[in-house]
Amino acid sequence: MARLFGTDGVRGVANTELTPELAYKLGRAAAKYFGREVSEPKIIIGRDTRLSGTMLESALAAGICSAGGNAHLLGVMPTPAVSFLTEQVKANAGVVISASHNPFEDNGIKFFFQTGHKLPDSVEDEIENIVNSDIDYSKAPEGSSVGEVIIETGLDKLYIDHVVKSAPSKLNGLKVVMDCSNGANSVIAPTILRMLGAEVISIFDSPNGININNNCGSTHMEALQKKVVEVGAQVGIANDGDADRCLVVDENGETLDGDQMMLICALELLKKKKLKDNMLVTTVMSNIGLHKAFKEFGGQTVKTGVGDRYVLEEMIKHGYNLGGEQSGHIIFSEYAKTGDGILTAVQLLGAMVKNNKPLSEMAKYMEKFPQILVNVRVKDKHGWDENQAIKDVIKKYEDVLGDNGQILVRASGTEPLIRIMAEGPNQGQLEEIADAISEVVIKELEK
Repeated sequence: MARLFGTDGVRGVANTELTPELAYKLGRAAAKYFGREVSEPKIIIGRDTRLSGTMLESALAAGICSAGGNAHLLGVMPTPAVSFLTEQVKANAGVVISASHNPFEDNGIKFFFQTGHKLPDSVEDEIENIVNSDIDYSKAPEGSSVGEVIIETGLDKLYIDHVVKSAPSKLNGLKVVMDCSNGANSVIAPTILRMLGAEVISIFDSPNGININNNCGSTHMEALQKKVVEVGAQVGIANDGDADRCLVVDENGETLDGDQMMLICALELLKKKKLKDNMLVTTVMSNIGLHKAFKEFGGQTVKTGVGDRYVLEEMIKHGYNLGGEQSGHIIFSEYAKTGDGILTAVQLLGAMVKNNKPLSEMAKYMEKFPQILVNVRVKDKHGWDENQAIKDVIKKYEDVLGDNGQILVRASGTEPLIRIMAEGPNQGQLEEIADAISEVVIKELEK
C-alpha cells in the first residue's frame, strides 16, 4: 500500500481522492495522537480559499470532536500563520487544509506540532496507522466527553503584528504590486505591506473558490510582470495559494527566484553579523551561481534534499537562521518555523530600502548558471537509483562538468516520473547531457 502522507501532507483531488471520509479519519487520528497526554486536545484548523475547503474542514473537525478533541476553526488563514498561531495559542496541534500551488480541484491536509513545526515522517506514520485501524465506537467518547467546534476570530491580528515587527525597516515611498494568487493571503498580505508604509496595488485578491492559482501567483508570474511595468512599481510580490512561498519581480518586470532572494537576504544578515556561522542552507536544486556568489562575499552554503522540511531540519540541527529553496520557500528561523511568503517579502523589501538600491541591481549579485530540467515518464520509478547503467551515465557527466556544474536525478514524489536536472555554464552542453541521461533512463526503466 502506498504511503498516505506525501512530501507535504496528504493531497489529492478533493472528494474523490481526498474524501470527507478520509478527512474525518485524519481528524480523529490526529485527536487520538495529540491527545495522548491531554484529555481534550486543542487543534486549530486553517484553510485556503478552495471551494472544497469548508467541506473538508467540517469533516476534519467532526473527526477531531469524535475522539474528544476540540476543533478551533480559524477560517481562511495562510499556512505560516497557522504554524505561528499553533504555538501562540498553545494548541496541541495545527492543521492546514490546502494544496498550496496546485489547481483548485486538488486539496490537502497537513499538520503542525504544538511548536509550529511540520511533523517528521515517523509521526505521520503513526497517524497513518491510526487512520488505517478499525474504529471501535464502543470505546468512543460520549456525553460531555465529545469535543466541540469553536469558531475563532481575530487571531489573524497576532500574526499580522508579528510579521510587521519582524521588518528590518519601514517601506515608506515604496510602490509595490502584490499578487495574492486569489489565495489565503488575499487580505493579510496587502494589510501588512500598507501597515509598513508601502503604496500597495493588490491584484488577484478576490477569491471565489475556483480561481486560486489560476494564471496568477508564484507559479504564473506573467500578469504580475506586466502590472509592475504598467504602474511603474519598484517591485512585485507573488505568493502561492497557501502563502508559504514568495517570488518577486524587479522594476523592469524581470523575475527573481528563491536563490536570488536568499542571497540578497543572506548578505544583509552577513553585513549585520546576524547570520549564524555565515551559513546559508540551500537544497540540491539551488543554482551553482548562488554558491559561488555567496562564497565570494565570505559566506558558506550547505545543501539538503529537495523540500523545505529538509532545509528546516538542517537549520534546527545546527542553529542556522536562514535557508530555503529556489521555488521561494524561504525560512527565517528567528521569526518562523516554516516558509512564509509575506514575511520573506518584508525581509527582502527591507534590504532594498536599507541599501537604497533597485531590485534589478541587487539581482546581479549572482550570475545564474543555465539549468535544464527534463521529466522522463517511466513504467516503474522504483529502484532507479540502484540501476548501474543509470548510475554510470550520471557519474560520467558529473565528471565532465566538474566544479562548474551539477547533475541531479530523482524520482517524483507523486508521479511515475524521473526528474533530470543538469546545470552548468553552457546551455547546449546541458541539453546534450540531459538527453543522454534520459535515453539511458528510458532504456533501463522500460525493460
